[in-house]
Amino acid sequence: MAHYAFLDANNVVVEVITGRDDAGTDWEKFYGEFRGLVCKRTSYNTSGGVHTAGGIAFRKNYAGIGHTYDAQRDAFIPPKPYPSWVLNEDSCLWKAPVPMPEGKFPCTWDEAAKAWV
Repeated sequence: MAHYAFLDANNVVVEVITGRDDAGTDWEKFYGEFRGLVCKRTSYNTSGGVHTAGGIAFRKNYAGIGHTYDAQRDAFIPPKPYPSWVLNEDSCLWKAPVPMPEGKFPCTWDEAAKAWV
């Protein structure tokens, strides 16, 4: 079993499906032609470029609706949560400009103050 993401003309994920992964067939091409959209495989177990079960990490992060596929990085990037956050080039995840305080939970990001509260 594998997962596949369908992209719109702007490389934004519009749908994710569970599909086949049998050897010998290019399933990205098959599903893409069937739907008339670009299709990219993604891994449910991949986050930040690491496969949680020790397998192959596909495209840095599991694709979700609204994520963007970056062809240069061959990565799915989630939507930017706040204007001040920056992209971690290794994980392709967004990072706050100030580290989250340790041991102080729950806390949320205050964009106006650019701080955790």
